[in-house]
Amino acid sequence: MQCPFCKMDDSRVIDTRVTDGGSTVRRRRECVKCSKRFTTYEKPETSVRLMVVKKDGSRVPYERGKILTGLQKACYKRPVSEGQLEALVDRIEEKILTTFDREVPGKFLGEQAAGALKDLDEIAYVRFASVYREFRDVGEFIEEARGIIDSQSRESPGQKKLFEEDE
Repeated sequence: MQCPFCKMDDSRVIDTRVTDGGSTVRRRRECVKCSKRFTTYEKPETSVRLMVVKKDGSRVPYERGKILTGLQKACYKRPVSEGQLEALVDRIEEKILTTFDREVPGKFLGEQAAGALKDLDEIAYVRFASVYREFRDVGEFIEEARGIIDSQSRESPGQKKLFEEDE
């Protein structure tokens, strides 16, 4: 494994752990040359290429990076770490692999990402939903936000008043 700091190809494994229900191996490594430590993740490569079935019926190869990019955009300037997003994509991939063999509907991917974001950060969820669900006007955006507010166990009076004034 190449050191990300000095680019030397020689490192030693310090610690190995299995994560994500056994689907990923996390290795802590130390470079033999510069002695800096870094982490690598290993995932088994599936022999079958997974295809995503889009809304229009077209099929494109599944790309983890596309999901991650969409989540990063939704979480821009939100208190969500890159590690949390990576873990979220790992959970989505685990669901894909246990539910589908060769093709996964794009709608399934979007719903999984939206549901996970809803639990992680409500603002990021509304941002993601506004693009994924293709809101046509502000009213649809407000309805989605109203749904979030209604689902909160602790509703603050200020938020409730904001929407009550509109009615």
